[in-house]
Amino acid sequence: MMFRFEYPAFFFLLAAVFVTLFFVFRRKSHGITHSYTSRLSEISGRGSHILVRIPIILRALCLILLVIAAARPQFYIVSKDVNSFGVDIMICLDTSGSMQAMDFELDGKPATRLAVVKKVVNDFIRQRESDRIGLVVFGQEAFTQSPLTMDKGLLLNLVEKMEIGMAGDSTAIGNAIAIAGKRLKDIKAKSKIMIVLTDGRSNTGDITPQEAAAAAAALGIKIYSIGVGGTGPAPFMVNTFFGPRIVRQSVDLDEETLKQIAAKGKGEYFRASDSKKLAEIYDIINNAEKTEVKVKEFFNFKELYYYFLIPAIILLVSELLLKTTVLRIIP
Repeated sequence: MMFRFEYPAFFFLLAAVFVTLFFVFRRKSHGITHSYTSRLSEISGRGSHILVRIPIILRALCLILLVIAAARPQFYIVSKDVNSFGVDIMICLDTSGSMQAMDFELDGKPATRLAVVKKVVNDFIRQRESDRIGLVVFGQEAFTQSPLTMDKGLLLNLVEKMEIGMAGDSTAIGNAIAIAGKRLKDIKAKSKIMIVLTDGRSNTGDITPQEAAAAAAALGIKIYSIGVGGTGPAPFMVNTFFGPRIVRQSVDLDEETLKQIAAKGKGEYFRASDSKKLAEIYDIINNAEKTEVKVKEFFNFKELYYYFLIPAIILLVSELLLKTTVLRIIP
């Protein structure tokens, strides 16, 4: 809920009120003409000067409140009707054992591939405010971590909880594509997108990546594939007899299969060799798959002027009563 004045220009009238008050207080108050006023001054105390000015003060407060009321103070709430010709996106993320390779960097420090992927995916999700996004996690098994949803908070929380090996240490790329395809199959959307990210070779599963990609493409799903990892053996942190040590191991990234997946899905294949390149890839996808959003704003107002108008009337009546009774001026 927000606050505003509909007609703030009325506040310029306050200057006139204060100027008038200045001259009124400088002007001598009404008095009684008498030939011997020294005796009257003895019986009149300081309090009488203050009492005489009470009606003026009440009038001034009344005018100030009237000006505020005329400016129309309001509380208002803005509601939005978002008409989104959105994109439905399923993100398939590899959490197999090879994703613990530490050939990427995060904030200038060595980090696992999965840690960097989580950060980049988080940024991607935040940018797609009007799209429904779902998550599929795969390793030896593949499962839906989140169906398509607009709840970005939920998605970000689920991405944060992803761990190495949570779906097994092998790589079932075909199963992941098939599950994501089922989530998108019966969805009516302007555009259906699948992003498949892996750093290995499909070596398990009930369906090959090519077969799954062909089936998804037949459903009108566009597929982007991302191969993660640098060239050559990758560093891994392993526990040895002498404590944690960095050892280098080869990771078999099957780029040819990922290219075929993207080709069948009429998408594009990307190779992310480092953290910066991975972020750039998601930016490219983000810009390529724009969402058309039409937003209508509705304003609900609550008028507050009567909170100032009613006290102003009370002050005016009080002034008139005082001037005609207790503080009556003798003409």
